Amino acid sequence: MKTYTWTLSLLVATYCNAASVILKRANPSGIDVSHFQGAVNFNTAKANGVVFTYIKATEGTTFIDPEFSANYVAATNAGLLRGGYHFAHPDTSSGATQANFFLAHGGGWSSDGKTLPGTLDIEYNPSGAECYGLSASAMVTWIKDFSNTYHAATRVFPVIYTTTDWWTTCTGNSAAFGSTNPLWIAHYASSIGTLPAGWSFTTFWQFADSGSNPGDQDQFNGDMTGLQRLAKGS
Repeated sequence: MKTYTWTLSLLVATYCNAASVILKRANPSGIDVSHFQGAVNFNTAKANGVVFTYIKATEGTTFIDPEFSANYVAATNAGLLRGGYHFAHPDTSSGATQANFFLAHGGGWSSDGKTLPGTLDIEYNPSGAECYGLSASAMVTWIKDFSNTYHAATRVFPVIYTTTDWWTTCTGNSAAFGSTNPLWIAHYASSIGTLPAGWSFTTFWQFADSGSNPGDQDQFNGDMTGLQRLAKGS
């Protein structure tokens, strides 16, 4: 009986340790979407293993994504953690102006355990100069203006979505945000690759622009508990 009890305890301990390792390596799956995907069936995405989503809310100061509200409600009803993102146009207005536009049209945050901090999507200019005509120092100032304005309103810093190539080129590979802003790196490969200066790890990784679920395919760097902590602002 003693031998049996010891063996059972060992099996339970081994199972729990294994489960812990699996949980820590879970890397919860997510997607990011915009009006280009139309109305997304988040229940189907959830059944496919998706647990979080970022949804485009705004761009510059003139565009509100027409599918944002419907997709945000649908993601909420499906039980996903969700947040909004803003596509930046640093050449059209200040960082503070765009942060306030984002906050007014879906980019807000509350510590409810299901809302992810808003994301600043800062990347290649889709219709002009790669760095929007800004010097590296001016770009860093613009990003700080956006980030500080968002933080003042919500008490959390926005996630920064970018690529290492763009960040290096357009901010001079600034290390100014690594201690405050979570990083969401876009890199379509089998591994994350080199990160921008200041960050020793990425919080999110966009590893593909298509897959078994709608939109871009993402992964959280951690376990579900860590993702929930992020949603609570801790």
